[in-house]
Amino acid sequence: MLKRYEKFLEKLDKKLEKYFEEQCEFIKCKMGCSACCEVGEYPFSRLEAEYLMSGYMKLPADVQKQVKENIKQLKNDNPKLYRCPFLINHLCAVYKYRGIVCRTHGLAWYDEDEEKIKLPYCVNLGLNYSKVFDRETGAVFLQDPIKARLRIDSILRSPLAEEYELECGEIRPLVKWF
Repeated sequence: MLKRYEKFLEKLDKKLEKYFEEQCEFIKCKMGCSACCEVGEYPFSRLEAEYLMSGYMKLPADVQKQVKENIKQLKNDNPKLYRCPFLINHLCAVYKYRGIVCRTHGLAWYDEDEEKIKLPYCVNLGLNYSKVFDRETGAVFLQDPIKARLRIDSILRSPLAEEYELECGEIRPLVKWF
């Protein structure tokens, strides 16, 4: 299953690359910027959690130990929103194995269900899409948001996911998988 999931991710990443290119004038993401990893709930499917842990097992022992400590602290504190336990020195320790929520973060897309444009959290920090967002009113002045629904559940039920016959399982906050 993980091999099929990796093939799925290759195609998904190519699609997401195009979206990031289309929206590049509004995106300020760069290596070391970890605002999206500092506060969140990070929904992961069972399959994503398994894939993430396969990456964790390949980490050096000292990094594994730091991640374990981060997870232990989160489980003790049990916050609703938290810093990703895989974030070490403002970098993702398991970047290749990151989840869909991590891969799509930073993009603006139109949510047909809510009839509004969804912006990444970092817009509130003056980062991605801040040129087209009025913090006082919450108005978004983006002419062409991505039309694809970039929610984890939609992506894991997409025709692309069906092509790989993925069995993704339940979706829950990352910390609940530990």
